[in-house]
Amino acid sequence: MASLLSVQCVASLRRSGGLVHLRTSALGVSQRNYSKKEASPFEYLHQSVVPSMHYQKSLPRLPIPKLEETMKRYLAAQRPLLDDDQYRTTEKLAQDFQSGVGKQLHEELVAQDKRNKNTSYISGPWFDMYLSARDSVVLNFNPFMHFNLDPNPEYNNQLVRATNMVCSAVRFMKTLRAGVLEPEVFHLNPAKSDTDGFKRLIRWVPSSLSWYGAYMMNAYPLDMSQYYRLFNSTRIPKCGRDELFTNEKGRHLLVMRKGNMYVFDIVDKDGNLVKPAEIQSHLQYILSDPTPAPAFPLGVLTSENRDTWARLREKLIAAGNAEKLNLVDSAIFCFSLDDETMRDHIHISHNMLHGDGCNRWYDKSFSIILTKDGQASINFEHSWGDGVAVLRLQNEIFKDTTEQPLVHPGSVAAAVDSASAVRRLEFRLDSELENGIKNAKENFDSAVSELTIDAMEFKKGGKKQLKKSKLSPDAIAQLAFQMGFLRQYGETVATYESCSTAAFKHGRTETIRPATSFTKQCAHAFVCQPGQHSVEQLQAMLHECSKYHGQLTKEAAMGQGFDRHLFALRYLANSKGLALQDLYTDPAYAAINHNILSTSTLTSPAVNLGGFAPVVPDGFGVGYGVHDDWIGCNVSSYPARNVHEFLQCVHKSLEDIFTVLEGKTLVKKQ
Repeated sequence: MASLLSVQCVASLRRSGGLVHLRTSALGVSQRNYSKKEASPFEYLHQSVVPSMHYQKSLPRLPIPKLEETMKRYLAAQRPLLDDDQYRTTEKLAQDFQSGVGKQLHEELVAQDKRNKNTSYISGPWFDMYLSARDSVVLNFNPFMHFNLDPNPEYNNQLVRATNMVCSAVRFMKTLRAGVLEPEVFHLNPAKSDTDGFKRLIRWVPSSLSWYGAYMMNAYPLDMSQYYRLFNSTRIPKCGRDELFTNEKGRHLLVMRKGNMYVFDIVDKDGNLVKPAEIQSHLQYILSDPTPAPAFPLGVLTSENRDTWARLREKLIAAGNAEKLNLVDSAIFCFSLDDETMRDHIHISHNMLHGDGCNRWYDKSFSIILTKDGQASINFEHSWGDGVAVLRLQNEIFKDTTEQPLVHPGSVAAAVDSASAVRRLEFRLDSELENGIKNAKENFDSAVSELTIDAMEFKKGGKKQLKKSKLSPDAIAQLAFQMGFLRQYGETVATYESCSTAAFKHGRTETIRPATSFTKQCAHAFVCQPGQHSVEQLQAMLHECSKYHGQLTKEAAMGQGFDRHLFALRYLANSKGLALQDLYTDPAYAAINHNILSTSTLTSPAVNLGGFAPVVPDGFGVGYGVHDDWIGCNVSSYPARNVHEFLQCVHKSLEDIFTVLEGKTLVKKQ
């Protein structure tokens, strides 16, 4: 089960050969005001002709794959991981499951899905899986995505950038809630569908039919149901299973600095953005507050085991802290101001993924973290949603703060009484709570001390050259990970790549399984048998890997993987109190779900890098991006694996692949 609780940062719809990259920026937006009175120029990011949720009602439902197709895909994914005897055993168990209990469970799942047409078959079980997990959200779930610096260096001043980011986030929230945020649509033919004319037409098509109108123009609207959990939302710890809390009446921001917690309003009583100069004044007040770091910083409790944190939260409430906790939970979002200056990318990754545990509230739906030198990231809690909504938010904040900043390096903060407007939260703690905080900090320090992060940039080629060779860039990156692991450890292991199913109503993610029989054969040819194959043979293998990876990715994006289907069937069996079926007790099932290589890709004009921890103790957490002329990886590991050596092996693998693509022969092993 633990392997299914993987934190897959920024799932994306991809298309290569038939794969699509998720488009998240709102371009070519027409102006239209849906409010009764004229809004101030800086209230909204834009005002879409098409209402934000126009397509939501008519989105297609996430399909449940045919059971025989799921079993076929499951066995194909198992083949490169098992020897012949193991495979025969697994094949027999899969056949028995398909013709026996699995068939009955599948029929019941389909019937259940027909009774619940307002959602997807995976949505409820997936929420339950996340919220029932008792592990700390730090390292186990929350990923981070790091902003590029503002291209104008003066705007990276901590106070200036913080003020602009707060304002842009509020503008995003207001645009969304007013229903004028550009809907999330993937355009296969932007020249036809991403136009003012098409938008003016489609807005008159009834919501119940609008998806079909877009589909006719080769445009694919994406599910936006998760967007409402972005703001005023927090994961509340409860014994056994957490709860998601949202209170849209909250008008205040939660700011953390040196482990101290502050709140002040960023939306006024009329629902308008507080004047940027006033927000700047309040943030300046917090940045200059001489209050020392608390001896017992409350934020570290959000890094604890969920049951432990739930019990301590009850103690906090009993000690008279309910009103302050409610302010934290209902805050629009959390803004962490760090006093540190970042040394390099590795320092940034550690700081943004986990930090020191004290200046964070990891349970907020998302937090923006901003260091003294203007380095900024989003760290987000994963149960409420996936990276699609967060990446859109990040792209819009970056676009808005760099193109339309509301405060500037020379801006003067408003002469307001920030001492009255800003409230520092002070909590009543007894000795039991103080001990709980002390233990949480010790547990946190112990956990993060085990994590190593390293990064690699391959500068000898990228997306342009791969596409010119008619190869999927994602497939080649994944092949390099397979080759790298084989070179380092001599084996092929379970590999997970996340893929969004946001093309469907309440879709979440599906798993692409990049370790295939094709990648295994190709990796062995490159790593173990250099010189034994001609350049043409190696090139042919690369194309086979690329073609099959493209097929797997397309299937996953269309809801036709096997992982979520098998997960839902197992969840249904558990809910009925049935004994665990032989398919699920097979060691091969446990092994394929023990994802040693957990991977997620991300490219965006707003994002510099992203990362997450391994999902198993002996695994790697691989964040990567394939750019036009280079390939980057940001990889984490625990002591069981050597991340530095792994990246050297991946780099060598990419060198070999690009050597072969240039028509050159590989040098034989000495």
